[in-house]
Order: sequence, then C-alpha cells, then structure tokens
Amino acid sequence: MKLLETHIVPKLDSPLRIQAYNVTVFTSILSKSALKKTIKQQRVFINGIVATTATYLNTHDIIEVFDVETVVKKIFKLEIPVIFEDDDIAIINKPAGFPTNGNYFKTIENALPHNLKPSTAIDALQFPKPVHRLDNPTSGILLIAKTKSAQIHLYQQFEQQQISKEYQAIVLGKTSVKGEINSAVAEKDAFTTYETLQTVSSLQNEYLSHVKLVPKTGRTHQLRIHLASINHPIVGDQLHGNPKENYKKGLFLCATSIQFTHPKTQEKHSFSIEPPNKYKSFLKREATRFQKFND
Repeated sequence: MKLLETHIVPKLDSPLRIQAYNVTVFTSILSKSALKKTIKQQRVFINGIVATTATYLNTHDIIEVFDVETVVKKIFKLEIPVIFEDDDIAIINKPAGFPTNGNYFKTIENALPHNLKPSTAIDALQFPKPVHRLDNPTSGILLIAKTKSAQIHLYQQFEQQQISKEYQAIVLGKTSVKGEINSAVAEKDAFTTYETLQTVSSLQNEYLSHVKLVPKTGRTHQLRIHLASINHPIVGDQLHGNPKENYKKGLFLCATSIQFTHPKTQEKHSFSIEPPNKYKSFLKREATRFQKFND
C-alpha cells in the first residue's frame, strides 16, 4: 500500500482512543466517520501495527495512513471534450448515448481516466467520479470530482441546492414566452422554470419550440416528465414523449450551463456551452420544409 501521511501524536494527558482523536491533523481523512472507515479498512497503523477502533494512542505514537489497494480498472477509450480541469475537479461535455455510470463497461465514468489527468492531491480519488448524473440520451455539462474532499463538498452543494444548472431542449408545440411547472415527480415536490428561445412552424407537429430550462429540484427525469405534463414533450423522448412522433435524431435535451462554488478555492464558477449543432439544423430544416409546402 502507498503511504499517504505520517503523524506523531503530541503530548497527551492520558491515553486516548483513536476514534476520539482530532481528525483535523490529517489531510487524507476529513471526518470522524471517514477515520472509522479507514481504520476498518486496515489502512491505519500505530507504531507499525494495524490499528483497530479499540486502539488507544499515547504521546509520541506514530500514526501512518495508507491508501487503498490499487484496483485495475478497465478503461473505456471514448474521447470526451474537457471544458475545464484542475487537480480537484473537471467539467466535461458528455456525449449523448452513454450512461453516466452503472454496471456497464461503456459508461462515461469508465471513460474519465482516458480523458483526465490524474490528481496529485493527497486525497485524490483512485478514479475520477461524476457527482451528478445525466440520462443516457442527454448530452452536456457534467461535473466531476477528482479528490475525496471535492466529492464531499460538491455533494453537499447539491443537497443544499447551491448548484444551479440550465438545459436547452426542443419540444413539440408552441410554448409560452415564459412559464413555471410545479408538479410532483415520483411523489416528490419538483419545480422547473422555462423560457422560449425560438418557435418554428412544423408540418408534422404544427410548431416546434426551442426552450431554456432551469430545474430548481433534481428529480429523476424531471424535465422530461414536466414538459410532457404540459403537453410539450421533448423531441426524441421515447419514454415520456409522443409515441406518434417519428423524428429519428435522438433526444433533444442538453445540459448547457452550471454554476457552483469551487470546493478548494471557494471561488464561484460558471461554465456554459452551446447545444449540439443538430438543434439549429433541425429547426432550420423543419421551418424550411413548412415554408416550401406552403409557398
């Protein structure tokens, strides 16, 4: 195992159980629960002997913390655009057609080591980890943690709704200029706002609308369910969409923007991308077809 750090216990008034020791002296252990987990993984040694949760510390004891055993990971060699990367986090542009993670080989998570540089931080994750998910057919911005501390901090931001995301989609019908959708998803409160960016005439569906979406909650399939609930399903949505729709261009839903606080520098970050080129070309083609038919 790789040695992560060494700590010498300062003067103690009396022996102290290791679980009660001040974890702030460690850089690779961030909480009491993490210390307990690390001990149970037999990665903590006291004076060269594996520690247990019942081990007591004395003045001048030497504590060594080791990394987990290296696991050989089968890497999926998929090229993914990297928008931003440092030693703690990364922002990637997920291509449509691949799950974020799961019990498959061809996942975005398995492709991350092929696209990102290894972190040199003391608490570097063995492999980079996405801190949220995008559906298989959804493309766009995905936030990645490269260290344990970044992973924990970003999870907390999501839980406290301190991370905001924007999406763009093409939907069936003519949407209002602006709107709100406040209906439960999987019996949980869910809230989405939307703004219409463009509406074009369509031979098949009368109208198609290009919309910007801001989910205020993060329910599974929230945007797809919400838009279908107001009779404006997303083009290409085979799960919640219109079964009579026969466009064959995939799901027109893309995560285009994210705002969050950097877990290490505490700086506010904002990243944005344009949706895939197929959005503009699809709308232009549909508008042209409608015009030609009605000339």
